[in-house]
Amino acid sequence: MSQSARQEFAFNKEDFERVRRTLYQKAGINLTDTKDSLVYSRLARRLRALSLNSFDDYLTYLKRTPEEDENFINALTTNLTSFFREAHHFDALANYLRTHPGQRTIWCSASSTGEEPYSIAMTVAEVFDSFDNPVSIIASDIDSQVLAKASAGIYSSEATTKLTPHQCKKFLHKGKGSQKGKVRVVPELRKNVSFRRINLMDVTWPIRGPIDVIFCRNVMIYFDKPTQLNILKRMVALLPDDGLYIAGHSENFNKDSQIVTPVGKTIYKPAREGRRYG
Repeated sequence: MSQSARQEFAFNKEDFERVRRTLYQKAGINLTDTKDSLVYSRLARRLRALSLNSFDDYLTYLKRTPEEDENFINALTTNLTSFFREAHHFDALANYLRTHPGQRTIWCSASSTGEEPYSIAMTVAEVFDSFDNPVSIIASDIDSQVLAKASAGIYSSEATTKLTPHQCKKFLHKGKGSQKGKVRVVPELRKNVSFRRINLMDVTWPIRGPIDVIFCRNVMIYFDKPTQLNILKRMVALLPDDGLYIAGHSENFNKDSQIVTPVGKTIYKPAREGRRYG
């Protein structure tokens, strides 16, 4: 296992083996040798959230803090992003856009390698039957490397299994020659997504409201509950009264009724009126 000079935290084979043993003990899941990069990227978020300096510190913390088990297991077992993951969210987005015509802004706050924001952009293009539409899409992530991949919009053909043949034809170009087996998002769709680096833990965000729909899916699990609620409050403050906050399948804010009100499966609206946009 090579140590990248660009990594924020030291991570070697011994660290990986300790993580692998711990996950097997706690969840019965056996990671393969090829999962070292996934382990680093997923658990590095927990190190940042907990202000820890090393994987050794984190594993010691995990051993002493049983309530961290769920975060540890979720971080390593949550599926990687894919096009139209949790498809009901995109159905809800389409319905929202049809009932709220006009200029709208959508923020995908954990865009990873781009499948989610491009799924949003495809949904928007289908609702308006045009790439030229009145919806602005902001896609952010803390990781500049995944943002670069997202901006390029190049994926393996296997990643497109949830797209219909019509969607593949309209939104993707097939690779040829050395790019055979890959697809690239068409430029007309790529230009509709603005990628930027945003750390949700920062005191201020380079983004202002109103934001009509916020996708914040499967990222809150990396934070403790007080941090989750702080971020949730800040995001909801950016929403208009009829805006939507869309969470991931592993995140539930139904009990946080002072902040949000559920309107669908992991879909929420602001609980109170009279917010100021950030």
